[in-house]
Amino acid sequence: MSYEKAPDVAEMARRERFGKLPEHIRLADTVAEKPATVPDPARDAYNYDEWLVRTCL
Repeated sequence: MSYEKAPDVAEMARRERFGKLPEHIRLADTVAEKPATVPDPARDAYNYDEWLVRTCL
């Protein structure tokens, strides 16, 4: 004698939700790049004359 299990609504919902793997996501799509700070052009500007005046006078 074999017993057949009646379809359970909760089981069917679980299989619908977890029955397959999620779609593949490329690694490049998971990374967002943005600068840590806004570049300041005045910070990197080097003026030789200003250094000379401040140091030698």
